[in-house]
Amino acid sequence: QVTLVESGGGVVQAGGSLRLSCAASGRTFSSYIMGWFRQAPGKEREFVAHITWSSGFTYYANSVKGRFTISRDNAENKVYLQMNSLKPEDTAVYYCAVARYPTYSASAYNYWGQGTQVTVSS
Repeated sequence: QVTLVESGGGVVQAGGSLRLSCAASGRTFSSYIMGWFRQAPGKEREFVAHITWSSGFTYYANSVKGRFTISRDNAENKVYLQMNSLKPEDTAVYYCAVARYPTYSASAYNYWGQGTQVTVSS
């Protein structure tokens, strides 16, 4: 059984930084894609970034490109999302998820964590 646990959320002022972590367990993830999504109140879940576990290839939504960095630690089975230059519009619950192929479509991700709240104050 796959389990994903996010951590690292919190409250930060605009322009600040946060680093989210996602601890993955339950199987070998070398052939999977790890993604980060976010959902703000009253809005649909939005793709943020994904990383191919084996190659480290990354892909970002335009809204976060140049500010966020996704990375993984193979030994620890963890995926990270370094978020810099945060804006109030980045406020959302952030989720990590697992898919079998690279995609920004939430429907293709089979496993999800419980989410971690990020609040950016102006």
